[in-house]
Amino acid sequence: MKTNFTLLFSLLIILNCKQKPTENQIEKPMDSLADVNPVKLHFAKMEEDALKEPFRGIFTEDGKENDLFKIHSTGVSTLPIIQSAQKFLNSLTTAQKERTTFDIDDKEWRKWCNVDNGIYDRQGVSLKEMTEEQKVKAFELMQSSLSAKGLQLSKDIMKTDQTLKELNNGSLDYDEELYFFTIMGQPSPTEPWGWQMDGHHLVINYFVLGDQVVMSPVFMGGEPIITTSGKYKGNTLFQDEQNLGLSLMQSLTKEQQLVANIFESKIKNNIVAGANMDNITLNYEGILVSKFSKEQKQQLLDLVYLYISNIREGHDQIKMDEIIEHIDNTWFSWVGGTDEDAVFYYRIHSPVVLIEFDHQRVVGVPNADDGKPSRNHIHTVVRTPNGNDYGKDLLRQHKEKHHH
Repeated sequence: MKTNFTLLFSLLIILNCKQKPTENQIEKPMDSLADVNPVKLHFAKMEEDALKEPFRGIFTEDGKENDLFKIHSTGVSTLPIIQSAQKFLNSLTTAQKERTTFDIDDKEWRKWCNVDNGIYDRQGVSLKEMTEEQKVKAFELMQSSLSAKGLQLSKDIMKTDQTLKELNNGSLDYDEELYFFTIMGQPSPTEPWGWQMDGHHLVINYFVLGDQVVMSPVFMGGEPIITTSGKYKGNTLFQDEQNLGLSLMQSLTKEQQLVANIFESKIKNNIVAGANMDNITLNYEGILVSKFSKEQKQQLLDLVYLYISNIREGHDQIKMDEIIEHIDNTWFSWVGGTDEDAVFYYRIHSPVVLIEFDHQRVVGVPNADDGKPSRNHIHTVVRTPNGNDYGKDLLRQHKEKHHH
């Protein structure tokens, strides 16, 4: 628990995130909550309010675009994912399994947050609680679901939490093993199911139906981005996502840059589709990719693939094909400068994908926050607009077809 209330209050303003109140918090009378972190209480109330609203998804003001996501055979087997998920479940104790398994429709899908464990309590079982055998099974589930790049990036993000622990005098809020797993539904070759990992700067929602997968929302971030001391000295994150994004913006003509740049000054955090932003209205902004040259379009697709290639081989290409199909109805927007050491935000938004990259204010590194965005704290988000985050649109179609 952080002791500096000013820092806690700034987190409340800086981070757009919510938290599920624990049973103990709910059962306590309000006059006995004076000793509870006020930021945790505020996040709890925000999440409670958000979950009162049924999931509908992220749309523009024009409303939902229909028939974007269809149940079909991809030809890419999900059997390895099913098998690894079942082995993970089999490794858990009865008590752990009760905390880890939820119905396919459970609100647990939407109960995730990118902040540290000092101001958010998570469901499921954490790596820190697991035996060595259980940890192996948990990472095998990730390995079967992600690409080698996606798995390594996930592990590198976890390392940054260990660095923050070191920088904050061993604070219990941070730990490389405080990442929690839950399973929704029962692993099956025919019925819908999925898994979630939830922790500081790393959240993966992974839905499976037959041989289709939907990996979103995904939140990946880190602080520090370049580790200069301690156990993981040299650990480095998101340099390609940063540099290729800047290179794309620099490749645009001055006229194109003026259209793409929705705010010239990068003075705050700009992520809009983070935790509990499942139902926002978000219009297309910036420049339409149909206005790009052939070379610029390829640069944009290369940038998109940096995010999509965290999905396992085969399913990454299926998602890319879907994105390419809508490439001329894709929008690229920018906030900030374009010099070599600029801090910035960019968004890639189409009917089938929403990607955000944001340089954030420093939060976890002590005595480093000057109130300005920094290259040493990065947040990224990948979403599926038009109602298919968490595979919800595929789930709806499945239930309609099979009269669940």
